[in-house]
Amino acid sequence: MSFKFEKLIIWQKSMDFGEIIFKLSRNFPKDEAFNLTSQIRRASDSIALNISEGSILQSKLEFKKFLGYSIRSLAEVVTCLYKAKNRQYISEEDFNKMYTESYSLMNQTIAFRNQIKE
Repeated sequence: MSFKFEKLIIWQKSMDFGEIIFKLSRNFPKDEAFNLTSQIRRASDSIALNISEGSILQSKLEFKKFLGYSIRSLAEVVTCLYKAKNRQYISEEDFNKMYTESYSLMNQTIAFRNQIKE
């Protein structure tokens, strides 16, 4: 027995992505706790949350809308990663790794959304 979303690769990857972002943001300065740290964590968690929410008892059109929210949250994470890099909270290497992960997850989510027929 499982929920429909648990079988989705994009959900599984977004869950892993959120955990990596959480760990990475633990090194942010304490004075960012209610700003950038909170923002990047909420945005990264929102990716998987929107995929799961949209997959349950929703029309195909509604599911596509929630996947769009997920993609927007991913874009928000990327902007937060830029902020973290610019403020020297993360290394160039960590930025590049997470940027690549973000881009890959975005493309996979868009491809999945495009396969849903209304």
